[in-house]
Amino acid sequence: MKILFSNLLAIYRRELQSYFNSPLAYVIAAVFWLIGGLFMVTLLLSPDGVIAQSAALDQSGIQQNLDAPYEFLKFYLNLLGSLSMFILPMLSMGLYADERKQGTLELLATSPLTNWIVAVGKLLGVLTFYSAMLLPLLISQAVAFERSEPGFPGGLLLLGYGGLLLLAASVLSLGMFISSLSESTVLAAIMTFGLVLLLWIVEAIANAAGPFGTALSHLSLLSHYTDFTQGVFDTSGLILFLSYITLGIFLTAQSIDTLRFQRA
Repeated sequence: MKILFSNLLAIYRRELQSYFNSPLAYVIAAVFWLIGGLFMVTLLLSPDGVIAQSAALDQSGIQQNLDAPYEFLKFYLNLLGSLSMFILPMLSMGLYADERKQGTLELLATSPLTNWIVAVGKLLGVLTFYSAMLLPLLISQAVAFERSEPGFPGGLLLLGYGGLLLLAASVLSLGMFISSLSESTVLAAIMTFGLVLLLWIVEAIANAAGPFGTALSHLSLLSHYTDFTQGVFDTSGLILFLSYITLGIFLTAQSIDTLRFQRA
């Protein structure tokens, strides 16, 4: 067990270091922060933002039914989720495709390391980098909510971002599998985006699927993520995200195992 953990930590450090040393990763992070920051400022400070709406209700003397922090968090996390659908495929596209291009995938495939350990280590590395991208936005919201009256429950903020991390881990895990199938990072990103888009809108497809629609709707990333953004912890959503994560890791391990068999 100690050896497995040591191997996992080595893969994790290697993958995380590759992101922090990559100019492309910094460009992706900068675009994410820019757009995410613009969303935040617009939702808070624009003439139609939640602060202006709340102030208008106060001045009108009408009893205020608007929970400004909650409405902001719900809408903002939905925007971040949609933005992440574009960002995450670009983060996952090189997880294995770059290894193929550089000729190091064969070394991984024939090394004593188990395919599961390599896949989990890579996934944890890219998920940590994505978490680092979210951290400034999370801190900014926590500071804004600290000044709200009445105070906003921090648990709702953590639950919403926890749902976003589960969503990200699911997408990155599936993207990792697609990346293991090709040495083209661009192709891997496009295929991952197409798959994620399908899982994002599958609920709309389910509505027209007749008797199979109910079962199909349970596969939707959007509906289960929305539960988290609304402050609802649903175990079915947690199970779905964990299933996608496990499926992506399993398929990646099988893909590399096939390569190992071919090389043997």
